[in-house]
Amino acid sequence: MPGHFRTSSSARRVLVALAACAVLATTAASSIAAKGGGGKPASGTTFTTFSLAGTPPQSVGTTCPGAGSACTNGASEPAIRAGADGTFYASSENGLTSGTLAWRSTDGGRHYATLAGPNDASQTQDQGFAPGGGDTDLAIAPVRNAQGNYNVYVASLTLASVSVSTSTNNGASWSLNPVGAIVPGDDREWIAADGASKVCVSYHDPAANILVGCSTDAGATFNQVADSFDTAHAWLADNNSTGNLAIDPASHVIYQTFSGPSSIADTVACGGFTCLNVVYMAVSTDGGQSFTDRVVYTNPDKNVAYGSQFTNVSVDQAGNVYSVFSDGNDTFYTWSTDHGSHWAAPRQVNQAPSATAIMPWSVAGAAGKLDIVWYGTSFDDGVTAPDSYPASAVWYVYFAQNLSATSTRGTFSQVAATPIIHSGGVCLSGIACTGNRDLYDDFGVAANPLTGLASIVYSDDQYRNDATNVSSANCTAADTNTSSCDHTAIATQLTGKGIN
Repeated sequence: MPGHFRTSSSARRVLVALAACAVLATTAASSIAAKGGGGKPASGTTFTTFSLAGTPPQSVGTTCPGAGSACTNGASEPAIRAGADGTFYASSENGLTSGTLAWRSTDGGRHYATLAGPNDASQTQDQGFAPGGGDTDLAIAPVRNAQGNYNVYVASLTLASVSVSTSTNNGASWSLNPVGAIVPGDDREWIAADGASKVCVSYHDPAANILVGCSTDAGATFNQVADSFDTAHAWLADNNSTGNLAIDPASHVIYQTFSGPSSIADTVACGGFTCLNVVYMAVSTDGGQSFTDRVVYTNPDKNVAYGSQFTNVSVDQAGNVYSVFSDGNDTFYTWSTDHGSHWAAPRQVNQAPSATAIMPWSVAGAAGKLDIVWYGTSFDDGVTAPDSYPASAVWYVYFAQNLSATSTRGTFSQVAATPIIHSGGVCLSGIACTGNRDLYDDFGVAANPLTGLASIVYSDDQYRNDATNVSSANCTAADTNTSSCDHTAIATQLTGKGIN
């Protein structure tokens, strides 16, 4: 989508290397301990899929499915979260300067209504939840506010800063803070909430440090800012690829995940920005005032690049922490039961028919219960990087579930949650991509705390013409598998086991 922005000049050099590194990643994967999870099909797990409505103000209140041609949009790279009351909120982006969209579901993800943002007062201000329209993320407070609601936060990138929109009344109205970052020229922000009114954002600054700024007044001001690189790892600046931000609501420990090289020497030895063979977790036990960087996993092959895209962290209700990452070919996970100090040996998640698994995202529920999603295809010749996959490579959203995820005996079930969403190559190099970028860089899954069932928000570039997946006027049958048909869609779990 024209105008989408993903990487600063520093981070861009990191991501340019990802596609090339993916070629080598398949051979290095064998070095990961306990590869494979003894997986099995997800018997009885079914999903309903549908597209969402577009840019406000025309579509405010439009509920999908059921509104026919009104349920079309041109957004991509979405995010999703679920509140403690079972309400789902999702966001997606129209592209830099074109605004951000958001939706809400109060019936377990079976229908989503388009929300009006703070900038949607008139036809000329239809920018949704932030004027930037770049990288979006979303967070929901785990504790009710004084009005008895859970604060909802939608973040978006403007280049000049990070915009943070806050609703204290379940999305009925919003306030906008257009300067959620302390420096201009930011990139790839993430957002996480704690308590009734604390919210933190992380982002790359122009030097590719990963800064974490926290607000205690529901996003009105972000006065506390810390670097996620501790003094022993300061050299990781300008040598990393960021991942998301998560906060444990019970212990209030903050986790920032990213990938990078194992040392300055390794960075030099393999050519500067191609060494992303280490998955890190920056951990803060003092509310985000300082961080200690922990190594989650180091692949002995220094040419492997993790974070395709991106490294991901989630926390279950017992405080167990999960790290999920892709090498550009397979997706792996590991866990920590002591706030990230020690990690189990990584295990491969994807299994046939998903020979390739990229852009993973996870959501954790009750103790030891974990859902992971990714974009997957059966194609894998052991040589070709996803950027150059042939047209015969068809992609789906895959959903995997492990109900004993903190045990080596735990196994993942797996099912394709969607119809075909894309065919051919998928570029993993951000705005430096030279190949197809219709799936962009990430998507997400959330689980309803009341039922444990999942709702997935994802990108799709296929022409659809049915009751729940109507294509826009810009997308004809001849345009399928092109950016003209790119849109954000939902896959909600109807049956099967939950993670509550």
